[in-house]
Order: sequence, then C-alpha cells, then structure tokens
Amino acid sequence: MIPFNVPPCTGDELEYIRQAISSHKICGDGEFTKKCSRWMEDRFHAQKALLTTSGTTALDMAALLCELEPGDEVILPSFTFSSTATAFVLAGAKLVFVDIRPDTMNIDETKIEAAITPRTRVIVPVHYAGVACEMDTIMDIARRHGLKVVEDAAQGVMSTYKGRALGTIGDMGCFSFHETKNYSMGEGGALLINNPQYNERAEILREKGTNRSKFFRGQVDKYTWVDFGDSYLPSELNAAYLWAQLLRADEINNDRLHSWNEYWEAFQPLARSGALELPTVPEGCVHNAHMFYIKAKDLAERTALINHLKSRDILAVFHYVPLHSAPAGQRFGRFEGEDLYTTSQSDRLLRLPLYFGLTREDRQAVINAVREFYHER
Repeated sequence: MIPFNVPPCTGDELEYIRQAISSHKICGDGEFTKKCSRWMEDRFHAQKALLTTSGTTALDMAALLCELEPGDEVILPSFTFSSTATAFVLAGAKLVFVDIRPDTMNIDETKIEAAITPRTRVIVPVHYAGVACEMDTIMDIARRHGLKVVEDAAQGVMSTYKGRALGTIGDMGCFSFHETKNYSMGEGGALLINNPQYNERAEILREKGTNRSKFFRGQVDKYTWVDFGDSYLPSELNAAYLWAQLLRADEINNDRLHSWNEYWEAFQPLARSGALELPTVPEGCVHNAHMFYIKAKDLAERTALINHLKSRDILAVFHYVPLHSAPAGQRFGRFEGEDLYTTSQSDRLLRLPLYFGLTREDRQAVINAVREFYHER
C-alpha cells in the first residue's frame, strides 16, 4: 500500500530526544523549545513565536487574546478543519461562514465585507494547502473596519505571500506541527505574534495564568498566578523531534516540491482535456507543497476514483466536510450569503499521496493509476 501520509523523520530525531532526556529537562521551555522558537522568529521574521501543544491550542490562544465577548462575531470559511471554528467558540464568539474561491479553496475575500456586522471582531483566513489567501485585500478590510486578523496557517509553514511568511501578516498566526504536516512533532503547533502588545498576555496564558516566563528572565523576583491561563506548553521531547526537521527544513521543502511538480506536469494533459482540475497558485504566492489535490467532475466520480486507487494499493482521501453543514456548525454559526462553491468544490476534491521521502516509483504508480482511471472512462 502506498500511504497517503508518512510522518516526516530525518533520522536525527532520536539523538536530540536523547539529549533532551540527558539534560533532565523534559517539560516545556527547555533548550529545544527555545531553539525552535528562535528558528521560526529568525526564518520567518516573526516578532515572537511560541511553541504550543497543537495547532488547535495555538488557535485557542489567539482567540483568547482577541478578548471576545458573548455575541461577538468571527468571519471564517466553512471549508476548514473544526479547530479553526472551535477555538473561537471556546472564546464565546458566533461563527459567520462565507464562501470560498473555487481556484484556491481559500476564503473569498470579496465576500467578507458583506458579512461584517456591528458585532464582527475578527477575520480568520485559512491558507488552504499552504497557498496564501488574498491578504492585501483582507488586511485592508480589517484596517478599515477595526478588526483583528488571525491567520490559520496550520498548513502554511514555509509558504509566503508577496515575500512575507504566512502567519506573519495578520495580528497573529497559527502553525501546526501535527504528524500530517510538512514538519512534525507528533502533536504540536506554534503561535506567531505580530503585535508586541500581546506578548506578555500570551506568555501568561501559555503558562497556566502565571508570570513564570518573566521570573525566568529575572524580571520579577517570584512568580505567581496573575490571570486566566491554561497549559499550552509542549514537552521538550516533542520540541527535540521538531528541531531535527527544522534544521533540514529546506531539504524537506524541496523534496515535497519535487513530488508536487512531478504530479503537476504528469496531469497537465488530463487537465487540458477537461478530465480533471489541478490546484491554482496565484501570482505572488509561494507554496510549500503541503498537499497535491485534483478535482474530479463530481462526488460520484471522486468516489469511483478513490476506489480505483485503493484497488491499486494507493490510499487517496477527500478532505473537509463543510463546517456549516455539520451539527456543531449549525449550532454555533451561520452561513452568510450563498454557498456557490464551498459544498460543490469540497465534493470534488481528492488528495493524492505526498510526503517527505515519497519515492519516484511510488509517485509514478500514483500517476499511472490516475491516468488509467481517466483513460478507461
């Protein structure tokens, strides 16, 4: 079986985990946590980066830092993972879903302004497949209406928009280092803070409501409970695993891009004939090959293609069921405007195997199986 995903591993992870154990510091904020945070700050020109226990808890922290009140509204796409929504539900907000663009599967920036009400507080662009949303337009809307922007860049590590790293454009950005992402610590994430006014509160939130971080920097002579908080700090063992991959981030990125580009070239004839659709990467966007998807004609064809690939020992999968159609989405939010593309496009999308170390032979097997399916039809 050719799997859909294999968690990244460079071969150095066990050595760094051994070093963490030998240091007798395996809870959070040891040397590996600090190295990972500094790496992100330096590489992405982020004002501050904080490792978290997951991409979800990075979003939780961002939502809490927005200081939402009951009845406040947050605008986001329905085509996203539940974490994007639950973070803001946890903070007490009402969700307002808007339609997506069919070319990138990202939030349609032209639909955002019509969804703004006097209760709107935050816009949450989700950079699907590591391809940037139209951030200039989104930031302009946010500035004109006095709104915060929280980037869900869970899939966007190493991607850029007009030269700027995803996650560093809005007020805050959130990364995921889940095992399905380009860089992994098993379960983990990071909160990027682009406005320094959030720094101190973020540290307090992350450290169970205490000013422990200030104590360790020598800024206070003892630490105490000062505000609401939770435990968002990952283990040093997880950070050590991630560190091995950050040191080889470009190698991993280039390897994935090679696979992505080979798929792209191989499927051009099918795309030109109208048999399927390929991803769109707008001008000014540099993606990270987080995933390679194709779009079948409809749900029935996608199902048949999944089954065909499975019969060839290839695991390919669909993605999100739109949140506004889910029970929790109907309970906690509403869809603003018409659902022109969210449901119809999500029914067509199929993700092919793509991971660090995917062999040429396995890529070719996937390509041959997809070609075979369409030639038979």
